[in-house]
Amino acid sequence: MSENGCLSITIENKIATITFSHPASNSFPSSLLQKLTAELNSISDNKEVNVVILQSEGKTFCSGASFDELLSISNFEDGKKFFSGFADVINAMRKCSKIIIGKIQGKAVGGGVGLISACDIAFAYQDAAVKLSEIAIGIGPFVIEPAVSRKIGKTALSEMTLQPTLWQTADWAVAKGLYADLFDSMAEVNEAVNHEAERLASYNPEALAEMKKVFWEGTDHWDKLLYERAAISGKLVLSDFTKQALSQFKK
Repeated sequence: MSENGCLSITIENKIATITFSHPASNSFPSSLLQKLTAELNSISDNKEVNVVILQSEGKTFCSGASFDELLSISNFEDGKKFFSGFADVINAMRKCSKIIIGKIQGKAVGGGVGLISACDIAFAYQDAAVKLSEIAIGIGPFVIEPAVSRKIGKTALSEMTLQPTLWQTADWAVAKGLYADLFDSMAEVNEAVNHEAERLASYNPEALAEMKKVFWEGTDHWDKLLYERAAISGKLVLSDFTKQALSQFKK
């Protein structure tokens, strides 16, 4: 696996499967965020695709932002640019004309929770606990907050944000609406996702695309909002608190 991570796409029977991976627990450096954004934008215009499955490899679904890259940020512009990568992905997911199904096989942290929240529906394995750890390192889940709040509400978001060391269970996540359903084995998750994708792919793609617009009504301002939020994170990541916290986390 590349040290910058990998992204692969397969298209079969009107279903596009996007698989991402990174040796550091499927974290996202800027380069991988850019690739995912580009693929989502391309798939949105692809008439051979009706439905998208978003998944990752390994035991962890996604551990969020790349710690190595966070540590390397030395100025505000670089910080804002890095966090704008997550803004780009979430905006690409909400604007994508295809329904996006999340297949969640394991834990998700920070930006990983944002990715799940930006899926139109997600199915998870029982081990798929979630956590927003950002406050503990001196920043906050600013960019992903609109997507997470839209999915689980401000109260649940507050619980996660203010308890940054606490894993919320997959049962908690399904109760809050982050996951549509939970399963006791990955075989069952795979079966549920494949069944859902095949069923949706058989429907009128125009109807699906119009429903997608309805699902995301009232989010057009995210084109501006998420980049304003990226600027907040870009400023905070330069703080001494964050630099020290990140160094401790890496140890």
